[in-house]
Amino acid sequence: MRKSVVYLLGTILIWGCASAPIQEMSDARQALQAAREVIDATAPSISQEAVERAGDLLEAAESELRRGEYDKARMHASEAKQLAIEARERVAGDSAN
Repeated sequence: MRKSVVYLLGTILIWGCASAPIQEMSDARQALQAAREVIDATAPSISQEAVERAGDLLEAAESELRRGEYDKARMHASEAKQLAIEARERVAGDSAN
């Protein structure tokens, strides 16, 4: 009986850890850093609002991750990544013209 309880708790713990949005968080951090570098180097005032919003979303995702709210963290990390990519592409497109 005791082995069954330990096994069940271990399985729950592993399942809970496996669903953490680790990759999404990493992707969002990398996209945000890349956007900040491009914007700082080429046009600091362009797309700053989008980068700040992406940073806010990433902070929210990190907070949710610490609280175990993985679905919300995954959603906010994905939004942050997308905003950062769009901001970087917007700046790259403006500097190409």
